[in-house]
Parts: sequence; structure tokens; C-alpha cells
Amino acid sequence: MADKIRWGIVGPGHIAHSFAKDLKLVEDGELTAVASRSLDRANEFADEYGAEHRFGSYQELFESDVVDVLYIATPHTSHCELTIEALNHGKAVLCEKPMGIDADQVKKMIAAAKKNGVFLMEALWSRFNPSIIKVKDLIGEGKIGDITYLNANFGFYGLDRDENGRLLNPDLAGGSLLDIGIYPIFLAYLILGKPDNIEAVSLFHKTGVETQTSMIFEYPHAQATLASGLRSNLQMRAEIAGSRGSAYLHERWHEAQGYSIEIDKKMEDFDLPTKGKGYTHEIYEVHDCLRNGKLQSEKWSLKNSLDLVNLLDEVRSITGTTFPFEE
Repeated sequence: MADKIRWGIVGPGHIAHSFAKDLKLVEDGELTAVASRSLDRANEFADEYGAEHRFGSYQELFESDVVDVLYIATPHTSHCELTIEALNHGKAVLCEKPMGIDADQVKKMIAAAKKNGVFLMEALWSRFNPSIIKVKDLIGEGKIGDITYLNANFGFYGLDRDENGRLLNPDLAGGSLLDIGIYPIFLAYLILGKPDNIEAVSLFHKTGVETQTSMIFEYPHAQATLASGLRSNLQMRAEIAGSRGSAYLHERWHEAQGYSIEIDKKMEDFDLPTKGKGYTHEIYEVHDCLRNGKLQSEKWSLKNSLDLVNLLDEVRSITGTTFPFEE
């Protein structure tokens, strides 16, 4: 593979800007192409980040030979279709989370990746956050003993948003769960695995989307209490408690810049900043996989993505959270 891995961005929205800024910090990667349904938007984004190629349709980018890997940054509802189309054109794909709306979609995406022999990974950037990796390693070493409790939340006030926008529009799979609830569920899964039982309740907005969900994941010797919501700003420090002590991921834990360990009532704080905002770390993982001929990440595998979406499906089933296009 060439010295620099060539990236294309599909959907130049808000999150794509954060990704493109961090891609500039990755020495062996470059943004070479941008695709949007609007050529003007593609041109504007490409000009801002120095991408040579710009396309007024996604299909044109899929059919081009100017990229090695694509970042799918469109709304949830188009992840499945666009990812499969890209894979069918032989393009490696990093798909923004959630990979699909439900397990059926994710299974189709995984099948397409395997059929075409092409790399696919869900862009769950928190999995590659240095503080989360370090805390997971410390837990694995028994630093805080057997895990008995985990608490993680993600919430902000979003009810003042445009009701036709992605967040509050049921036709766009809006609501808190798929957008931000995925993070607390991911952390429980990463640390404790798949639960034996799930309890969950949700509140709903007048548009029909779920706007607050509280969950309890039950394990043989532990519980995880999790929440997501668009109704208020929640404290976002994650706590993982064990038989010997506790670990804390600092505020806005999904993009933590450090962690703390408490043992025998003595707290030690550790700074562990991300490079850039933190998307760099998942980009490094993709590069490592591509350069080593891997078709999936060992740190966040396709099975991990399928397990995660199955947990999201189960929570939605319990709370009665559905979208119009599923009926």
C-alpha cells in the first residue's frame, strides 16, 4: 500500500468535519475525495480540507479509483444501503455508528463485506479512546477486583432542535438511544459482556421519538445502570466499581482525556489526552488493519457490532421504540 492511505468522506455533515480535522493529524492518511448529494456542499467541504476530488453523488465516488477507504458519515437510515453499495464496489468502509438501524441491517452489511472480501468496521471511536483502553486493561489485570457495578450516562438538552432534523424525526430513526444511548450500552458490553437480563423504560416526544431511556443490565454478579436522554444535561463521568476499588472515566467519558482509580479511599488521577478530538485513534486502527490485510478489527470486530445492535434491538423491543419505516 502507498505511503498515504487515501480517504473519501460520504456525507459532509457535522461529524464529518470533526473526522476530517483529526485525519489531518494522522501522518499516513489524507482526505482525497468528498461526496454529497449536493456538488456545492461537496466542493465547499473539499475546499476547506484540501480534498482533490469532489462528487455530486455517492455513486460517483463508489465507482472512482481515487480512494482506499470510505468513511460513511450520513444519517443512520442510509448506513446500510450506502455501506453495501460501497463494499460491492470493492471499497473498504468505516461506517459511523450505529452501523445499522437493527440487527437485520448489520447482518446484511457483514455479509456484503465477506462476499466481497473487503474491510468493514463500525466507527465506534470510544473503543479506541486511550483512557477507556487503559481502564479496561487495569480491570483485566484485577486492579479493582471483581466488577460488581457500572454506571454510565449520556445526555444533553435537544428538545429545542428542528423537529424535521435527524434528532427528533422518527423517519430518520431519531431519538436518544441510537444516537447516544449506544455509548453507555457499549461500555457495559465492553467491560461486562452481554447481560443475562435487561430492564428498560423510555419517555417519548410529541414527534414519536424516544427522548429518554433508563436501563439496568443484569449480570450474574454485577449490575450496570445506564441512561441516555435529550431532556437534560446529564453528568457524564462513568464509574466502574469492583470488590477492591473503583475506576472512573472523566467527564464526557466517551471522549475521556483521563481517568481515576480509587483504592482504600485513596484517589489517583491520571491524564491521558487523545490526539485531536479522538477520531485519530480509530483512524490508526483502520490503517493498521488495511496495511496488514485484515478484513476486520480485532479490537472492535464485526461480531462486536452485531452484539451491540442486538442489545439496542432488545432495549427498543422492551420500551416499544419503533420507527415508521419498520411498521
